[in-house]
Amino acid sequence: MNLSLTRRLALGLLAGAALVASPALAQDFPTRVIKMVVPYPAGGPTDVIARIVAEEMGKDLGQNVIVENLAGASGAVGTRAVARAEPDGYTIVFGNNQTHGNNMFLLKDPGYDAVKDFAPLAGAGAFEHVFVVSNDLPVKTIPELIALAKKEPGKLNYGSTGVGSGSHLATELFMTRTGIKMTHVPFRGAAPLVTELMAGRIDVSNSTLPSVLAQFQAGQMRAIGIASPKRNPQAPDVPTLREQGVTDADAESWAAFFAPAKTPQPVLDKLSKTIIAILNKPDVKERITKLGFTLNVRDPEAFKPYLAKEIQTWADVIKAANIKTVEGN
Repeated sequence: MNLSLTRRLALGLLAGAALVASPALAQDFPTRVIKMVVPYPAGGPTDVIARIVAEEMGKDLGQNVIVENLAGASGAVGTRAVARAEPDGYTIVFGNNQTHGNNMFLLKDPGYDAVKDFAPLAGAGAFEHVFVVSNDLPVKTIPELIALAKKEPGKLNYGSTGVGSGSHLATELFMTRTGIKMTHVPFRGAAPLVTELMAGRIDVSNSTLPSVLAQFQAGQMRAIGIASPKRNPQAPDVPTLREQGVTDADAESWAAFFAPAKTPQPVLDKLSKTIIAILNKPDVKERITKLGFTLNVRDPEAFKPYLAKEIQTWADVIKAANIKTVEGN
């Protein structure tokens, strides 16, 4: 047998082995603990939803799924760690429009490419945004907030969960639509923002509904308008921006699960199928919906065009608002 024939035979055997191994890989996976990275501090709505899903994944896959909070740099620290992780399915991330969209335009060097470095596993849905104000602020409606902000431009401060976060860009969009100016105060996640808002050190925030729902229901802050086409069933008494005369300022912050891009397809398929099934479980849907999160489960093929459209939408907002890039360390 000549060398060329031997080489061709060896290559053929390797290819055949790969075809046999792929189904076996999915069948055997996982054989150890899976780590789900949340690129924000513990206690926020993203963290809570991740933990609900991780708990169910552990039951369905027969291996523990632990949540690790790696906050910093507007979510880039944790997201970067997953992009650089071994692409074997044992490290995934619960990302959002900030980590897998806005950071590409707002951070000088996020350390990853949100599209090329990741494979979507499942789109989960979106956080609707609601305007909340400190109880010390003398406003009870969106028109009253606008009037106060116009009276002394820049005096009011608004909090967000970081530069490039949904709460940041949604507020910039609102200011563009209403012609007002407020001063931005970014935080490292929802928990510290909510603490400062309740203490009266922050005037207003266009926060995700889950991050402030319990607090305004308890009277610790005041909700004055929701940035969605219709009222949310978890907060039926809060009128929409549209009802109060502000149009084209609706905003939502989507969330989705991702794995490193080079993860074997059989493993991606198993993770995707598992997560989608969990998000569709009636008890899980009830638990997550009660947080104020709007579920809209998408498989990877349905999520990809949605992701592309969302990236372009918020890139346009960033450009229109003339938001400058910052360091991504």
